[in-house]
Amino acid sequence: MDGELNNLIKVWILAITCLTYCYCIASRFPRGIARLISLLPVFYLFIILPLNLSTVHFSGVTSFFLVWLASFKLLLFAFDQGPLFQLNNKLLHFILVASLPIKIKPDPPVIKSPQDLNNTNPSEQINTQESLPKSPVLLVIKFVLFSALLKVYDYRENLHPYVVLAVYCCHLYLELEIVLAMCATPARVFGFELESQFNEPYLATSLQDFWGRRWNLMVTSILRPTVYNPTQNVFIRIMEQRWAQLLGVIATFVVSGIMHEVIYYYLARVPPTWEVTWFFILQGISVAIEVLLKKKLRNRLRLHRAVAGPLVLAFVAGTGVWLFFAQIFRNKLEEKVLTEVFFLVDFIKIK
Repeated sequence: MDGELNNLIKVWILAITCLTYCYCIASRFPRGIARLISLLPVFYLFIILPLNLSTVHFSGVTSFFLVWLASFKLLLFAFDQGPLFQLNNKLLHFILVASLPIKIKPDPPVIKSPQDLNNTNPSEQINTQESLPKSPVLLVIKFVLFSALLKVYDYRENLHPYVVLAVYCCHLYLELEIVLAMCATPARVFGFELESQFNEPYLATSLQDFWGRRWNLMVTSILRPTVYNPTQNVFIRIMEQRWAQLLGVIATFVVSGIMHEVIYYYLARVPPTWEVTWFFILQGISVAIEVLLKKKLRNRLRLHRAVAGPLVLAFVAGTGVWLFFAQIFRNKLEEKVLTEVFFLVDFIKIK
């Protein structure tokens, strides 16, 4: 473990050095191809750095932060777009936003009178409410639930395999949310007001709601300008806007699937089998069909959220067990994850 921690420290020192280069040197190049070429060595280093880590948690988190989020943010930065372009005068802010799964919350619109509130677009009111900081009590509750799930594993030999599978799905979600929240802590220390990474995905009422407004919003916010918008802008020249939008949706899910395959490689160090990509393609096609049906029916056939919510979760979980988790179980990554978690728990108890 000491060797792995030393490797983790070295990896992130190199990553921060690369980001300092991006801020101090690469930013001096004209935007566009010239700046993009100056960033190519950083992209290469970000790809190989996670290979120096062997634990699932360290390699998974590092590859997600550097290979996916940071690289996509730098790609936008090369063309004076994205969150890093807005921070080109603050090195510390630049490094934090580039390397961590955080999105700085914009200042809320100032409403001067009740009349202004009445004139505000309803969707803007909803977005303003959703951007309010969540109570830390909810995160504490999730941490307690996560701890309880770890106890359930002690009895897994006596439980039905489907029950164990459901426990593991809940475990994965809770651990992911807790880890991402912990990784965002350094930014909060420096006074950043951050948007949430998750928006209670178990309350989703549609696939569009689940993937677009509730699940892993950091990924959503970076895929929209790097994949969805460019795809839509290309195809809108040759077809109707609605079809261009749907192709943008599907392209976004395809890229998300490919990036998940890349992360799976860092976790298991085996060639991709593309099951994860097909999972996201299936989700993308399903979201596109859902959007078409909503426009076709004009909300005339709308399921109650008490029915729609469980159907959405059942579809995502069912297809996830079929395709998303296949590589995890085949390479016994779930056992490795549990071993590392229990090792950490024992380490904390000893200390």
